[in-house]
Amino acid sequence: MEPIIKVTGIGKKYNITHHKAGYITLRDVLSNIFKNPFDFLKYKAKEMVGLEKKEEFWALKNVNFSVEKGEILGIIGRNGAGKSTLLKILSQITPPTTGEIKITGSVGSLLEVGTGFHPELTGRENIFLNGAILGMKNQEIVRKFDEIVKFAGVEKFVDTPVKYYSSGMYVRLAFSVAAHMETDILIIDEVLAVGDSEFQKKCLGKMEDITQKEGKTILFVSHNMTAIKQLCNKCIWISKGNLKMSGSTDNVVGAYLNAMPDKPEESSSTTIDQNISQLHGTRFTNIDISNTNGDKVLQSDDRLKIKLHYNSDNENQIDNARIVITVASESSKNTVLRFDSNVTEESFSNKIESSGEIVCETTDSINLMDGTYLVDIDFLIDGVSVCYMQGIRKFEVETSLKNYNYKNYPDKTVCDYITKYNFKLK
Repeated sequence: MEPIIKVTGIGKKYNITHHKAGYITLRDVLSNIFKNPFDFLKYKAKEMVGLEKKEEFWALKNVNFSVEKGEILGIIGRNGAGKSTLLKILSQITPPTTGEIKITGSVGSLLEVGTGFHPELTGRENIFLNGAILGMKNQEIVRKFDEIVKFAGVEKFVDTPVKYYSSGMYVRLAFSVAAHMETDILIIDEVLAVGDSEFQKKCLGKMEDITQKEGKTILFVSHNMTAIKQLCNKCIWISKGNLKMSGSTDNVVGAYLNAMPDKPEESSSTTIDQNISQLHGTRFTNIDISNTNGDKVLQSDDRLKIKLHYNSDNENQIDNARIVITVASESSKNTVLRFDSNVTEESFSNKIESSGEIVCETTDSINLMDGTYLVDIDFLIDGVSVCYMQGIRKFEVETSLKNYNYKNYPDKTVCDYITKYNFKLK
């Protein structure tokens, strides 16, 4: 059976122009008189004197894969890897520079929130406008109108201009229109990045439904690995414009997560008290953050595990040692978790070896919202800080699709959530 999508040797090249100086004065003087004849001379002159240089950039290069009818293909990769470029080529928004694509059937796409929406028009008018842009016939939109509105949950606001909609309402309506298209292939880029967790669950359910019951093929880009693993039977990993890996979702996602960097962040805010550190000669040599399964990207219902490798110039044991770890949201800067080895039921004794590993592990779920979190670590001896490292590590948290009870963190608190934890020596 022929695949519904076959991509062979796809590449996309862009020419990047680097300007090293301002425009040539002659152009400013004569542009309105002899604009076109002097364009060529202007660029040539700049190239000759080194003021302008063109560089080739390959957003995609020699990408090959195929998709069978009824499959849901996950596409993963870091920002700037080329995922969106690939979807734009498959949606025929931009042509490839090299390669060939064979598609059997019609294609519908949802690449950006609110694409095709006019802010001055109502939700009702935009459904017809957006549907027409996506290729739906008027009779088809009329037949599915009530279903579209109900799925989006905007019944009360359907006759309100969409400029008054929240971003969540925008994406709900846009996804609803795209999901109800009568197409063979649906291309979706990061639809779960906006909207509440309940709507994310509806989106996943709808995508599963239209593949199983209607036999549609879906290409799904997301940074939410839980959604990818739950929804997709196959997955490809794009890295720096190249196809890094393809195969079963579990294998590809596992390789992708394991390949994420695990080195200390180079941060100007990282501070160490040099005088005290030299006196005691105590330092951290490695810091590892993961969930209890070793995954570097955590889910909201995961338990957090922080491993601290340390050593000291002292040959004897260290007395009265204490570790304090704080976790703060990168966006709000609010502290959301705080772990102190002196105020937990299970901990190491105050006397520790001159070098070793200390592990801090929560016994409850972290219950954090989606986002990036910064970790500060303070090593104290006799109540004095000997090694304070601010923002030394970052980790990502994704919404767990298993649980939809989340805590909203208020702005003015010292620590927003308390979870059980313990410290122990390894």
